[in-house]
Amino acid sequence: MAELMIDGVVFDVLGTLVDEPAGLRAGISAFARVPAREAPGTERLLLLWQRHIEREQRRIVDGDRPYLPSDALDREAAEIVARAAGAGDPAAVASLARAARRLPPWPDTVAGLARLAGHFPLIGLSNASRTALLELNAHAGLRWHQALSAEDARTYKPDPAVYRLAVTVAGLPPERLLMVAAHAWDLRGAQALGLRTAYVARPVGDPPTSSDRFDLYAEDLADLAGQLGVS
Repeated sequence: MAELMIDGVVFDVLGTLVDEPAGLRAGISAFARVPAREAPGTERLLLLWQRHIEREQRRIVDGDRPYLPSDALDREAAEIVARAAGAGDPAAVASLARAARRLPPWPDTVAGLARLAGHFPLIGLSNASRTALLELNAHAGLRWHQALSAEDARTYKPDPAVYRLAVTVAGLPPERLLMVAAHAWDLRGAQALGLRTAYVARPVGDPPTSSDRFDLYAEDLADLAGQLGVS
């Protein structure tokens, strides 16, 4: 699109490029030693995990709790799930916590990143810790020119300090960067710092509201690439 002049693309990772609930669900199922589809309590346990992470990250952003990396929050979530499931073997709980690093990519992710990487510098920007992001990228086959963790800002998105990491590394004005995410709240955070924004629809994302005004709306990464003029 001629009117959207960008020199780099910044990607959210969790939910946007990898199916976070599916990976966590698989970890919880393995922990409970029952097939996910046959465990009526799996979704309840998954919700416990997700709510804990969302709540505690928000508390850290709001200054109500000292910063802890995502690894520590995942361990807390795993312990909550273990207690709710009536299990508590330390080794099993530790393995469950690492389920947050074993997340499958969406079907279009790997090819979409490769397609875009030939035309733009790609930056991954995730709330996952440095170590978790490294393992997550390797497990899902994600390829970046640079992967940045919110750990370097000692806070979480949507704190402006996290988006500023990408702006600083890119060495570009914010308006020359395109933030891509499946979460409207994430895009609003980037937008507040001046980045251009692209919403990519995912089944597990946070859809835009009627008041949101993002630069691009894409069905998947192939659609996004097409809108950016990438063949």
